[in-house]
Amino acid sequence: MKLLAIDLDGTLLNHKKNISKVNLAAIKDAQDNGVEVIIATGRAYFDAVKICKDAELSTKIISSNGAMIHTEKGELLHSFAMENNVVERSIKWLEDTELYYEVTTDNGIYTPHHCRDVLAIEVDRLTSANPEISKEKLLADTHKQFTQTGFTFVNHYQDILHTKEAVYNILAFSLDEEKRLQGWDYFTEQENLTVVSSADNNFELQHHKASKGNAVQLVANTLNIPLSETVAIGDSHNDLSMLKKVGYSVAMGNAKQEIKDVCHMTTLLNDEHGVAHAIIHKINEKVSL
Repeated sequence: MKLLAIDLDGTLLNHKKNISKVNLAAIKDAQDNGVEVIIATGRAYFDAVKICKDAELSTKIISSNGAMIHTEKGELLHSFAMENNVVERSIKWLEDTELYYEVTTDNGIYTPHHCRDVLAIEVDRLTSANPEISKEKLLADTHKQFTQTGFTFVNHYQDILHTKEAVYNILAFSLDEEKRLQGWDYFTEQENLTVVSSADNNFELQHHKASKGNAVQLVANTLNIPLSETVAIGDSHNDLSMLKKVGYSVAMGNAKQEIKDVCHMTTLLNDEHGVAHAIIHKINEKVSL
């Protein structure tokens, strides 16, 4: 194994959104043994790089589900920005359908102020129709959307378009399954788009060539490392493209069954240092599952 790509949320990060000391030690041990390690995440680059810096972890970073690739020093290696007309059309549809959304650019994550009201209305509707559902839990789920680094509220969606910044990812979030599936169905039929999901309540839009799998292959080609000597670890739908492309794939213990079914190995949970367990098993061959 010469190249290792690791997802963040649900994989390297525990439920507290931290990289454990056990996982960090295993990654650094792999690096010391000549393995090129890459973080491959759906998060924006500036958000992912802060997490890595806080953990004192230095790696190349694939961000926005493969739309951007940066070196350890922050240099941009490659990017797939969405076409302007596709961005405007997508945002307008999300506005008309009253779906919460976030737009990721080089400089920040933008969402209109009224999108918070959209989520509040969804919470009220769900809890009114289903009294057994915990309103506190739903509010906590929605609050997570506002905890990322670089988050900015704007007055109107046109304010986002007027920035003229390149857009790499548009994330839609809804607690209303019917609305969410309506969005998924609509956008999967649109040209020049890739649609993926990184969590139960969202779907994400990006350039049709942007995926974690394509990004891992680009890095492997740059480093002259064959995919047969490349490993990927992930837990979610947006990891499938890289899990299917590499020579050896690892699903987290907390991954859904459809993810585990395409992988060579299932490791422990993200709260049980599953990444470290996989590294020890695959690289050092000290643990047999």
